[in-house]
Amino acid sequence: MTVIGIHSAGHMGAGLGWALRSGGAGVITTTAGRSSRTGRLAADAGLTLVPSLDDLVREAAVILVVTPPGAARSAATDLAAAAARTGAAPLVADLNAVAPSTVDDVAGILAPLDFVDGSISGPPPTVRPGARLYFSGARAAELAELPWRHVEVRVLGDRPGTASALKMCTASVYKGTVGLYAQAMRTAAAHGVLADVLADLAGSGGHERPEYDVALAASKAHRYVPEMREIAATQRAAGLTPALFEAFAEVYAGIAGTELAEAAPESVRTADPDEVVRRLRPRPAAGRAG
Repeated sequence: MTVIGIHSAGHMGAGLGWALRSGGAGVITTTAGRSSRTGRLAADAGLTLVPSLDDLVREAAVILVVTPPGAARSAATDLAAAAARTGAAPLVADLNAVAPSTVDDVAGILAPLDFVDGSISGPPPTVRPGARLYFSGARAAELAELPWRHVEVRVLGDRPGTASALKMCTASVYKGTVGLYAQAMRTAAAHGVLADVLADLAGSGGHERPEYDVALAASKAHRYVPEMREIAATQRAAGLTPALFEAFAEVYAGIAGTELAEAAPESVRTADPDEVVRRLRPRPAAGRAG
């Protein structure tokens, strides 16, 4: 049985580990240096814990990296160091939401380990089955052949960066739209027309529960800030202005500093729109000593 390692078992990483374990795979992770929440998510997903990253690299034939986008390079550096210490050579698949140019950096850091570029579209399968996984690279087919359950897997060719390019395009629509809703809702509340705005948007075929989508995005806003910058870099490389998603990075940076951002994604439930907007208000600045 192929042993698969998850680095790191947060909300999405634990969900993918659960999807593989449901198919009969042995799935391991380490929570060394991680929060108690990560430990709980790994336990709920039924993942086997190993003491350290060195143990993960030594025991796993395949390692899936699912970290916040801003941690992609440091995660690759840590894995490369662990591989050098142990002499192990697992196949590494990076599933972070990053630009193709960042994929090139990650692959260079991990060399000579074999590398597959990956991306994820949709929520963790523990939340709702049906997430789509995309892989590209010389050994991408091996990732697709793992015993996945509750997800759809597609191979996009043998060139790393392709899977991440797809993610940057789809995320620009999904998360950009939610960012627009957040801005519209906050502006509408300031002018006393929140209910009317939401009714008009719903009647025009908009999101049925934008308040939920905004609350959920707020719980992940700290991750979205670097992701918006990765999208901006991807669009710049395509000859387009990066200004739009640099601005969305500012939007999510503001949201990340609000009360609503303190919730864990798995705890978010449908909320009252007025309550969502109230909890999206900027926190008052701390007073300065005189």
